[in-house]
Amino acid sequence: MGTVNTLTPLDSEDVAWFRDDPSLPVAARGAAATLARRLGLGSHRSAEVALAVTEAATNLRRHAEDGALLLRTVRTEDTAGVEFLTIDSGPGMADVAAAMADGTSTGGTLGIGLGAVARLADDFDVHSIPGRGTVMSARFWGRGRDGRPVVPPADETVLAGVTRPISGESVCGDAWAARADGDRGASDHALVVMLCDGLGHGPLAARAGEAAVRAFHETRDLSPEGVLNSVHLALRGTRGGAVSVMRIEPHAHRVLFCGIGNVSGYLVHDGSRRALLSAPGIVGSHMRRLRTFQEPLPEHSALVMHSDGLTDRWDHTTMPGLFSRSPLVVSGHLLREAGIRRDDAGVVVVKGAW
Repeated sequence: MGTVNTLTPLDSEDVAWFRDDPSLPVAARGAAATLARRLGLGSHRSAEVALAVTEAATNLRRHAEDGALLLRTVRTEDTAGVEFLTIDSGPGMADVAAAMADGTSTGGTLGIGLGAVARLADDFDVHSIPGRGTVMSARFWGRGRDGRPVVPPADETVLAGVTRPISGESVCGDAWAARADGDRGASDHALVVMLCDGLGHGPLAARAGEAAVRAFHETRDLSPEGVLNSVHLALRGTRGGAVSVMRIEPHAHRVLFCGIGNVSGYLVHDGSRRALLSAPGIVGSHMRRLRTFQEPLPEHSALVMHSDGLTDRWDHTTMPGLFSRSPLVVSGHLLREAGIRRDDAGVVVVKGAW
C-alpha cells in the first residue's frame, strides 16, 4: 500500500441550498458575503467570495438545467472558511479546460470567468459529464498579515459529505460526522465516519440527526459498535433513525462497518462496487444485536455511505473520471445522479487516504 495521507477531517456545516430561481445569483451572493464577514474573512476577502459565488450562480441560471448552489462553512481547530458547491443536470461541458480559460465567462455576469473563480478560491474542483451535468466546488479561507491563506491549500481532502432537505423544508434529518482516532502518523491511526438518517423529515427528523452527531463527538468508544450504542442511547426520546458507522484503518488495510437501517455503505474499487452489510432496525427504538463486518481496503479504493434519499442505482462506471475528483465533487455527483426530492438526502465519500 502506498503512502497514507493524514486522516484529520475538516468539520463542515451545510448552511443553505439555493435552488434554480431568478433570484438565485442575488440571494446566494448576499448570503455568501454575510457568511464570510461573520466568519471573520475580512471585507476584501468577503468581496472575493461574493464575486465568485455570483459568477457560479449566474452560470447556473444562464446555462444549466435544474441548477442549485449549496453554501457551507468549513472549520479547522483554529479558523473557519466558506465553501460552495454547485450541481446541475446538464447540459454539461465537453471541454472543461476551454471553459476555464481566461476570457471565457458567463454572458451577463461580471465577466471574471470560471478560471478566475478557481484562482480566487484556495481549493477548487470541477467535473462535468456531457449530457448529464456538472459539479463544481470552491473553498475560501481568510488571509493573514502576509496575504497568504490562514489555512494552506490542501493537497487532498480525504472526505466530504453533503446533505439536502426534502423539497419545501429548510432543515434536514440526514446528518454526518467524522473523527480521527489515534495519534497522527501512528500505526493505529484511523478515521471514523457516521451517517444518520433521522426518521421522516422536518424539525423532528433534524433533532434526531443532531442528537446522533452530538453523541458521536462525545463517545469515547470509537469502534463501530461503540458508536452505535452511544447513538442508540442518545436517540431515545426522538424519532430515532437509521445509522451506519465505518472505521477506516489504512495501516491495517481494512474497513470496519456496522449499520442499522437503510443507510447504505459501499466499497468502490476499479470497476466494481461492493455493498457493506447492515441489519434492519431503528436506532433509538429497537436495535438488534450489533455485528461489525470487516472488508479489505484496496489501494486507491473509495468508500461511500448514503441514506435512502439516494437510490442505489448509481453506476460510477458511467461517470468517467469521477473518483479521481475530490470527495466533495464525488458526493455532489452522486447526489445529482441518484438523489430524490421527496426525502432528505445525505451522502459521504472517503478517498485518497490509502
